Amino acid sequence: MSNEELWQNALSEIELNVSRASFATWFKDTCLADINNEGIVTISVPNGFAQEWLGNKYHKFILKSLRTIVPEIRSINYVINASLAKKQEVFEQKNKFKKDEAISSEEQLDFKDFHVDPKTNLNPKYTFDNFIVGSFNDLAYTAALAVIKNLGKAYNPLFIYGGSGLGKTHLLQAIGNSIKKESSQKKVNYMTAEKFSNELVSSIQAGSAHNFKEKYRDCDLLIVDDIQFFEKKIKTQEEFFHTFNTLYDAGKQVIFSSDRAPQSIIDIEERLRSRLQVGVIIDISAPDYETRLAIIKAKCNEKKIALDDKILEIIAGSVQRNIRELEGALNLIHMQSLYKNKIMTPEEAKLILSKNARPKTTVNASQIIKMISEFYDIPEKNMYEKTRKHEIVHPRQIAMYLIREDLSGSFPSIGQKFGGRDHTTAMHAYLKVKEGIKNNPKIEEEIKQIREKYYPK
Repeated sequence: MSNEELWQNALSEIELNVSRASFATWFKDTCLADINNEGIVTISVPNGFAQEWLGNKYHKFILKSLRTIVPEIRSINYVINASLAKKQEVFEQKNKFKKDEAISSEEQLDFKDFHVDPKTNLNPKYTFDNFIVGSFNDLAYTAALAVIKNLGKAYNPLFIYGGSGLGKTHLLQAIGNSIKKESSQKKVNYMTAEKFSNELVSSIQAGSAHNFKEKYRDCDLLIVDDIQFFEKKIKTQEEFFHTFNTLYDAGKQVIFSSDRAPQSIIDIEERLRSRLQVGVIIDISAPDYETRLAIIKAKCNEKKIALDDKILEIIAGSVQRNIRELEGALNLIHMQSLYKNKIMTPEEAKLILSKNARPKTTVNASQIIKMISEFYDIPEKNMYEKTRKHEIVHPRQIAMYLIREDLSGSFPSIGQKFGGRDHTTAMHAYLKVKEGIKNNPKIEEEIKQIREKYYPK
């Protein structure tokens, strides 16, 4: 495997685990310049900012990604290579005079973010042709098709939520790309909530807030990804509230995505929350085995990866949480196969995944509830009671968290499991425990003890 192939394979793994903005900013125009006999890697970067950022923030992750492919790698040096900085500059200069021409293969960049249409912020690789539909996302898919057929009138606004790596961004951008394909005159704008906020701040500082407002209020379709980023940003919320009203009153389509339902986005104004809730709200859960296998096969076709069907089945059975982890596992197996320059056996694939993927959980929801009641020494029937006593509420929230986290249970099904509660109760419990783990070592230790004590080894 050449240095270029090694670095591209490592980047494939890194790209799945960092934000699109971070990947485009810090890994653009980098290359693996050398690996010496002592296992020391030299990464060339275009400037001092990239050198400092990669060396400080992403070093451990880069090292892990490289070692996954080549275990003999010991350390990394980041070296500034000014000639790399010219790569994007040359590309931009060439492209400036070829707006209506296809970009030649020499000019195309390796990262998917660099193919984004600057007018719409849409990535053309996200289409319905390569979007796999299963029971976990069929409702969201059906709603998306309805929006395309009746823009601004059906399911407006459309709010899609679910955990990370479940294909929300793919679905949202597929809608935008379909609208542009059907009518190039339609004004489509996709952006993350973070980008919206950053652009607002920049426009205020530059005294160009009017231009900012015109840009986002003159759309036929506005798509906002990761709307939860608006939390605690009062000025951004205020501006977006008025932007939404302008578009909605004009019959224009608005689509949102988030990692949680509108009522569970904590620090946003109620008037904005009410706007987010006025349309259709759809949950995307984790994909089932059959869908995971279909996704893997589609990825293999897309990337021209040839692996035995038995190996694909092993990957689909081993990775249950989300599509991003599924693709990461596929890339891992493929990279190892390339590095060893041999056909991977099912046994080797199992060994690799056992070292890098999360193990499957064989417990079910009822068993988790029983475990929790025993761990906290409370009668199991109390777990279903409608009470606000802390000694009951806390264990119940831990149980809801584990069912969601370890079994990928949907919030509606979790709520039903606990005496027919609303899905928002389950969602609140999950987010509360998730936040508690970050701020309270005691909660993290409790969950660790429960898993170690009760989960099958």
